[in-house]
Amino acid sequence: MKIDLISKLQHLLQVMAFCLGVATLQVIFMPERPWAPPVAYSLAIGLFTWAIIDLGRHLFPSAAETGWPSGVAGPLLVAGGIAVGYLLGNALADLGCRTFGWYAGAPPVDRAVELRNSILITVLAGVVGSYYFYAASKSAYLERKMVEAGRQASEARLKLLETQLEPHMLFNTLANLRALIGIDPPRAQIMLDHMNRYLRATLSGSRATAHPLSAEFARLEDYLALMAIRMGPRLGSTLELPDALRDVPVPPLLLQPLVENAIRHGLEPQVDGGHITVRAQAEGAGLLLEVADTGAGFDPAAPATTGGSRFGLAQVRERVATAYDGRGQVDLQSAPGQGTVIRIHLPAPNPAT
Repeated sequence: MKIDLISKLQHLLQVMAFCLGVATLQVIFMPERPWAPPVAYSLAIGLFTWAIIDLGRHLFPSAAETGWPSGVAGPLLVAGGIAVGYLLGNALADLGCRTFGWYAGAPPVDRAVELRNSILITVLAGVVGSYYFYAASKSAYLERKMVEAGRQASEARLKLLETQLEPHMLFNTLANLRALIGIDPPRAQIMLDHMNRYLRATLSGSRATAHPLSAEFARLEDYLALMAIRMGPRLGSTLELPDALRDVPVPPLLLQPLVENAIRHGLEPQVDGGHITVRAQAEGAGLLLEVADTGAGFDPAAPATTGGSRFGLAQVRERVATAYDGRGQVDLQSAPGQGTVIRIHLPAPNPAT
């Protein structure tokens, strides 16, 4: 039996506040009577009742959604707790009042009426308090289920985005391979070997929602090797990954779409090609990823004129928002003839898997 002591302490303080509230109401309606006895009786009965019900419920098999005993055990526990709490609390409060002389100055009372009122107050307060804690436990369970469902929905959405990215990359690579077969079959064969290794790593890594940053850079190295076979000296590349960041988890295929866009829409249209740099660096407690190219650039405010020219950027933004619950950020800086720089700001902690 595992009991959350912090939660029980919170319950204890709530019960004490509730008992003092009940005692205050009694004093308000009967101002001619001393205030000490109602406080003593209310606290003693309330705390005994709470201890029997809230601690005793852990001795029974409980429903997962409420943490309370299932079936008739729950109502029986509440009824027994109220009855025993009333008897023990009455005895203790009476002993305290007699010991410390708190009955002094109290006017005569009708014992039958006093007994009826005290039982009625105890039953009502016990039922209300038990229902409050029962409802609070059920609400906490539902909140946990909502958080879990939201996380599962985010993971499903992330996998959907990955399934959209992988065919997009594959089609572009196959188109490059087809073009190369006609003009340079030996290089096409080397490119096919690179693609086999790249796809094998991609398919095995796509089963996870996150992988080390070193694996992401390894895929980029394979992809750039594929592109270098086609573009030759027109493509230059630099990958910068500090050793301290190699094990930082990131969503798979996070950078590859940006590198693909940089080559296809930034470097390839230029006669001389260009250079692409991918770097990672710490940014406070978080992570900064940057993809920069010396390509043609474009006006970010202008509408896209090519169907897939901004597919990768849009998908990366959506994946960052999904994986990091809206706490990540993707910035774009570009201008015609001046290249493009895309920065991904990832918070800490990194995404849970």
